[in-house]
Amino acid sequence: MNFEGKSFLKLLDFTPEEISALIDLAANLKAKKKAGELVDVLKGKNIAIIFEKTSTRTRCSFEVAAHDLGMGVTYLDPTGSQIGKKESIADTARVLGRMFDGIEFRGFEQRYADVLAEYSGVPVWNGLTDTTHPTQCLAMLLTMKEEFGHLKGLKVAYLGDGRNNVANSLLVGCAKIGVDVTIVAPKPLWTSESLWKRCDEYAKESGATIEITDDLDGVKGADVIYTDVWISMGEEKKEQENLVGYLIVFAAAFDAIMNEQYPEGKYGSARNLLQRYGEDEYCRPWFCKMAGRKQTKEIPSVLWRCMIRGFSFCMKVRWYGLLSFGMKLMVRLHLTETLSDTGRRG
Repeated sequence: MNFEGKSFLKLLDFTPEEISALIDLAANLKAKKKAGELVDVLKGKNIAIIFEKTSTRTRCSFEVAAHDLGMGVTYLDPTGSQIGKKESIADTARVLGRMFDGIEFRGFEQRYADVLAEYSGVPVWNGLTDTTHPTQCLAMLLTMKEEFGHLKGLKVAYLGDGRNNVANSLLVGCAKIGVDVTIVAPKPLWTSESLWKRCDEYAKESGATIEITDDLDGVKGADVIYTDVWISMGEEKKEQENLVGYLIVFAAAFDAIMNEQYPEGKYGSARNLLQRYGEDEYCRPWFCKMAGRKQTKEIPSVLWRCMIRGFSFCMKVRWYGLLSFGMKLMVRLHLTETLSDTGRRG
């Protein structure tokens, strides 16, 4: 399958066969790297990586992937360029397209990535926008295939903000590839009806089922439970406050269900504390109260990969020349001392 010169902007642009081919290519490159084989097939190429939204793991994984494949990398952040300030996105695209063989974009608006692809004349890879995060979905699908040996027929339950970029891409990717998916989120945080209907059509073609619900029973029977940061980067302050109100209670209720289901504590808490509010006086007492019991023992906050395994990692899959990847560790532990202290203050 030939992807040469093709941009990777959103999963809606790709067929199920193409998505499967990307996953297989990523697995192949990963195996070669682990075996110590050089994969510098793009030696002499140069790419620009634009980070309107800064990131540790995404930047490192793109840069390491590019270097593994033999490419040179130029990093541009908001302080290092005039993108969208003194020059338009289209003008920037034209300039970069003359100098580089490809462009990665991680930023706010999806249209910026689209304009870069339209005017640069080189492939553009979406590292994240406000509405889509396609590499994250590919990473999850690759991890699932490594874990279970197949994808079709598995069930993913996503818990959290159901209209954010990760949830949108998971809905599309799973529906196309034949993976059952349930988005479990408060009703005000559901994805758009238009995307839901579109994905329902994909699911009918692939044999998958999709569901969007605010009922926590939606996680039952899932092979994989997936979550993300509770509040996305760039949310306005007032919106953040609204989201905290929705999601803290929701996550704590989910906590209570999981702790009842697994009283031995092997899996700990399934909640992923807000990175921005996780150590705040306002949030932690809410979690303790809603869980309905004292938090006196170590209860780690984890990103679930699958119900039968607990701790997980999620690999960032990169497109064509970037399909070598870095691992994104999203396990955040909250130690006994911290939680005990929270209980006393709450």
